[in-house]
Amino acid sequence: MSIPFVTLDDPHYCQAVQVAPLIRRVIADNPSKFTYHGTGTYIVGDGDVAVIDPGPLLDTHRDALEAALHGCTVRAILVTHCHSDHSPLAAWLHERTGAPTVAFGPHAVNTDWVDDDTPDEPDEEERAAAAAAEASGAAKVEESIDLAFQPDQRVADGRVAAAGQGWTLRAVHTPGHTSNHLCFWLDEQRALFTGDHIMGWSTTVITPPDGDMRAYFASLQKVKALDPAVLWPTHGAPVTDAQPFIDAFVQHRLDREAQVLAAVRDGVTMVPDMVRRLYVGVHEKLYKAAGRSVLAHLIKLVDDGQVAYVGTQPGVTTPYLPA
Repeated sequence: MSIPFVTLDDPHYCQAVQVAPLIRRVIADNPSKFTYHGTGTYIVGDGDVAVIDPGPLLDTHRDALEAALHGCTVRAILVTHCHSDHSPLAAWLHERTGAPTVAFGPHAVNTDWVDDDTPDEPDEEERAAAAAAEASGAAKVEESIDLAFQPDQRVADGRVAAAGQGWTLRAVHTPGHTSNHLCFWLDEQRALFTGDHIMGWSTTVITPPDGDMRAYFASLQKVKALDPAVLWPTHGAPVTDAQPFIDAFVQHRLDREAQVLAAVRDGVTMVPDMVRRLYVGVHEKLYKAAGRSVLAHLIKLVDDGQVAYVGTQPGVTTPYLPA
């Protein structure tokens, strides 16, 4: 089953665009292989507002939010998770407005995990972009972790995260992409702000050890049970036919899991070789991210008793065998 991704034609960088009643979106000019056109910060409410995923440390995005929030009272700053394209501007916005930052918690760190994956070597285009960003005073933007983020308020699953005139946002704990990932449910519109749990343009990377494929499957079913009228992802266009979209995400993951298991049973023992077999036609720049998702599937298959590994810990350089 193919996923019916939705095209976002014009990101309207650094402009506050009214995308629905009570909802404005400002997209940061940080396009990348992880962020699509860029990070979409949502402003919910009219005058009395909450901000969802303030975004990366980009001067242009900060200035755009400053303009968009002029005359508003910010009640809360909601953060879906602590990747560096989502949470870093929360500190600035808290200092400017006094509004509390609200999240499930900080990013969890597994001190027992030894990462055996080597970092990507940036290509010429990426090095040039990083140099230009540094020269302009902007921060490097990538799928790295904002370990400095500590929410002022922790919110549990199902509890009200923020409320204002005509709107109520509730926390929906959706671990998988990260263990602390939240979506936010807008009661009045049956709308779900999905962060990176469900994106409009691509599948989500599940990166162990904090990323967990079994948890991700469960979180997809949890979102489906909510029966949302619309999904508002941080990256990509809104999804207005949510049920078949979620079904396609689930089926895609089930198909990938079956492919990983078949590869192991065919004698493919190493993650990089599985990626080359399974991701035919995908640009090699995405192999690293694909390998992390393959690893997440393998860890689940190990837990299911269908795959075994050689060594002390599952990893990218670990050989895998049928159990």
